Amino acid sequence: MNMKLKLSLQQWQDIQNYALNELHLSAISKADCDLSEYIPYYNKWIENGYHADLDYMTKHGSKRFVPNELVEGTNSVIVTTLDYLNRPISTKAEVKRLRTPSDIADVSIYAHGRDYHKVMKKKLQKLGEYISTLCGEHSFRVFTDSAPVLEKPLAEKAGLGWMGKNSMLMNKSQGSFFFIGVIYSNLDLSELPDEPKKIDSCGKCQACIKLCPTGAIMPGKMIDSKKCISYLTIENKNAIPLEFRDAIGTRIYGCDDCQLVCPFNNSAPETKEDDFQLREFLVNRPLLELYNWTATDFDKNTQGSAIRRIGYTAWIRNITIAIGNSPASKQNIVALESKKLEFKDNNLISEHIAWAIAKQQK
Repeated sequence: MNMKLKLSLQQWQDIQNYALNELHLSAISKADCDLSEYIPYYNKWIENGYHADLDYMTKHGSKRFVPNELVEGTNSVIVTTLDYLNRPISTKAEVKRLRTPSDIADVSIYAHGRDYHKVMKKKLQKLGEYISTLCGEHSFRVFTDSAPVLEKPLAEKAGLGWMGKNSMLMNKSQGSFFFIGVIYSNLDLSELPDEPKKIDSCGKCQACIKLCPTGAIMPGKMIDSKKCISYLTIENKNAIPLEFRDAIGTRIYGCDDCQLVCPFNNSAPETKEDDFQLREFLVNRPLLELYNWTATDFDKNTQGSAIRRIGYTAWIRNITIAIGNSPASKQNIVALESKKLEFKDNNLISEHIAWAIAKQQK
């Protein structure tokens, strides 16, 4: 990628039309490659240790901040979003639900559908190829949460939203239930009109901070991963710290609380993407039903889902904690004792089961 190419306004409008109406992306804009203003924020997040043991967040050096170093010849970044909310929500109803004891598994909304990496990348690749039909010497590379790319800062620069106090990108029309995908391109889009920057409208609202179960939302729009339920149940491969187990409740994969209580999500649009619709086997499912899955069941049922990447052991670990937190019952004790025998040689699972049994017997 060593050529600097320009597009006409009409070509850019054609690209936007194709992205929104043919690929059914939710928004599209562009950004330049200057991310220098975000470097101090990112470095402070790392210095505070908020990345926990996500070692890949400290690798790649300046490539994370300089697109041209990651993909040589990059002159501009095309930024897109794709809505994934697959059911209507209301802040009031969600707060009540989250505070009511239950024996039903809670799975993060994004994980119900097909793995977003695959869905978004496929759309981005088609978009890049379409651009190449308009500009034959177009070179590009697509990304969505899979490389040292600062998607949220790039989307903010592109005018697609602002960074909320929970560090999620959000805007008034979409809320925050959307994925971000980017295309590093050799196109020079600097002469095209810019999308008006979205003004940070969080104001004095503290809803996400107050209602985060583990207090993971820190000052300066930062998340302490070591406390975040999404990190603890997905990225973390070790024991879940005792001080956070009660707060996890029945969340077995991820956590949406900081989004579910955000006022801007009361009117967030539901996705039109078939691949993101609710998977019935995960909707309102009793914990004990999912606890009975074998490793084979897990692999079969999570095919094409982001859930599969945590593996069966973490799945059982997470549900064990959720059962411990659910209303006490004889059935729970029986299920935990049975699983204890099955995992008698697994110290990680055995320790969590012992905790859950003790919690049920209180």
